[in-house]
Amino acid sequence: MMDRLRARGRTGGIVAMAVVMIVVALAAAGFVHAELPGFARVLFESLAILCGLCAVFGIVYTCTASVLVGRFFARDVAAPQHFPAVTLAKPLHGDEWQLEQHLASFFEQDYPGQIQFLFGVHDSRDEALGVVERLRARYPDAHITVVADSRLYGPNRKIANLVNMLEQAEHDVLCFADSDVRVGRNYLRDVVGALQQPGVGLVTAVYRGLCAPGFWPRVAAALTNYHFLPGVVTGLAIGRARPCFGQSIAMTREMLERIGGLAQFSHHLAEDHALGEAVRRAGAEVSIPSILVRHACVENTFTKLFAHELRWSRTVRAADRSGHLGAVLMHPFALAMLAVALSGGAAAAWTVAAVALLARAWLIWRMDRATGDKPSGLLCLPLWELVQFAIYVASFCSSGVVWRGTRFRVDRNGMLSPVQET
Repeated sequence: MMDRLRARGRTGGIVAMAVVMIVVALAAAGFVHAELPGFARVLFESLAILCGLCAVFGIVYTCTASVLVGRFFARDVAAPQHFPAVTLAKPLHGDEWQLEQHLASFFEQDYPGQIQFLFGVHDSRDEALGVVERLRARYPDAHITVVADSRLYGPNRKIANLVNMLEQAEHDVLCFADSDVRVGRNYLRDVVGALQQPGVGLVTAVYRGLCAPGFWPRVAAALTNYHFLPGVVTGLAIGRARPCFGQSIAMTREMLERIGGLAQFSHHLAEDHALGEAVRRAGAEVSIPSILVRHACVENTFTKLFAHELRWSRTVRAADRSGHLGAVLMHPFALAMLAVALSGGAAAAWTVAAVALLARAWLIWRMDRATGDKPSGLLCLPLWELVQFAIYVASFCSSGVVWRGTRFRVDRNGMLSPVQET
């Protein structure tokens, strides 16, 4: 109880500090606006009108997304016609937060077919293997295979791990899932049922944040749940999004061989998106049913959160540049606050900001209701919005990313190349 109260106190302190900083910044902006010469004032007011109009369009987007998320998760998932044997491939790296609980959720599947649990690491001394041995003891009847192979085929170590693992895959239905993903008991049933539909070559799933203890993991989960997820649902509804998410991918061995295997993606930052595009080019559909998996959010400092979210945002930019540019409309509150600052605190700008905040709060309520989660943290909403907007703007400032401690440059095709430190 005391730990919970301390955590709430820290959260309240951070939010209060952020509010004070915003108020001071807006007051300073109003003072500066009053002292501007004529031309500069006209320029600032024109920019304020532009930001205000974008915020209005962003409010329309937010209300539309609020309706669409309910429809998306209300769809039925196809039941399997039969239950083929499945190889479940999990690349591992280190003893992550609640790794055993995440992996155990895959052992608890309500699936009558055979399952091979295939785990892969690059180093036989990897701490994750200790978790695998504990799972082997918990589930003595499970068919577990471990591959320790250091071979690399490019800078994307996850792809290299999977390529090495698949040499030991025994079944024709392949399911790839990240180590920090947790699923429900019907996950494999739903995935296999979707994969058996006519014309489907790959099944992927949207995901929601599962936050570790602390304030910044809650912020990370909020950015996933209330920016990323509604954006995906809306993009799918209007036919603009063509996603494929590495957190959960299922396909047949025949389809994987048909597109040329996984090694070709070893230089891609967004290897999941490239895999989905390869399946589409082969004439098959990438299915995204109303399956929801949980993705761990563990960034416990602002620096770690910013670096992780920035890499993700630049990944999206590399995969879909025009779509990423249009994503500015996903930030109506931040745009409205820019209008407030540029206009010197005009009443109309404040009104748009208030409406934008209400629209975002309604989206949160609709999203949590659609996924069966309890709304929380609405007091942090202004901070969430401004942090996400700062990350979005920063994603345009460089093509570099840091991935597991290594710095890479990303070219226009989304390909990775290591940055040589001087």
